[in-house]
Amino acid sequence: MSLVTSMSTDQIASLSTQTIASLATADIAGLNTAQFRALTTDQVVALNTNHIAVLTTNQLANAITTDQIVALSSSQAAILSSAQASALSTSAFAALETGDFAALKTATVAGLSTNALRAMTTDQAVALTTAQANALGTAQVASLSTGVLAALETADLVAIKTAAIAALQTAQLVSLTTDQITSLSSGQIGALSTLALSAGLTTDQVVALTSSQIAVLNSAQVGAMATASVAAIETADIGALKTAVIASLKTAQMVSLTTDQIAALSAVQAAAISTANMAALGTDQVVALTTAQAAALSSQQVAALSTNGIAALQTEGTWPR
Repeated sequence: MSLVTSMSTDQIASLSTQTIASLATADIAGLNTAQFRALTTDQVVALNTNHIAVLTTNQLANAITTDQIVALSSSQAAILSSAQASALSTSAFAALETGDFAALKTATVAGLSTNALRAMTTDQAVALTTAQANALGTAQVASLSTGVLAALETADLVAIKTAAIAALQTAQLVSLTTDQITSLSSGQIGALSTLALSAGLTTDQVVALTSSQIAVLNSAQVGAMATASVAAIETADIGALKTAVIASLKTAQMVSLTTDQIAALSAVQAAAISTANMAALGTDQVVALTTAQAAALSSQQVAALSTNGIAALQTEGTWPR
């Protein structure tokens, strides 16, 4: 046992910062929880990077105080391993200052436990670097709170891997701001799960989607969306939906489309509407069809229209009598 590790807590606290800085790494690693907790914030600041590297998970989990965490410098925080950072209590982890959080190595961030990330604050989320965001794994992203996700800068959100985006839960997807939604890459949009989309994407978020993002959505994704969400697709964007998506729309979704949306469909999209959905179209929707759309309809689609629907086409002059 070294002289230092045999000292009382009062003796430890009385050591000068110069003495602390000169201690062997074994002395620091050998401090028990009470001794470590006795270190003053000035003494913590005096710890060199070699000292930080040998801090035990027991010391970090059971001894370090929030004041001591706040006292850490960015250069000290940069030394912490994922095991060390993950060992911190939730209150200690949340006490990491933004500059110190941003200093964490990407390897450290990549290895953070989900418990640690659940303690992440919105200020830390803002401080997250693009490289750190890119280091986050699937389980880690799934563990982030809705507040933390909403606080991410758009550049950092875009840096998250598509596999991790696929792990977003409904509440997490709903928490994203419209600016964040607009910033998502095509790959990230394509990775959104049907489970998240089934109750996610508010109408405001749908409006925020760009045409290029809409164009990425597949049949399963759109099929999972609520009718209100489908009805919120802007007319400038609805023309970007794949014809396969149009063909697979549920009847409730097709019926929910506004007349402006119907009119905004391309002739190719109109030709892809299923006969079941043609039969379900309301009179106003049929009237909204343009001449080009009507001309593109197959005989089966026309035959599927209700009597009122056919009459409406003829009345509007869209379809020949």
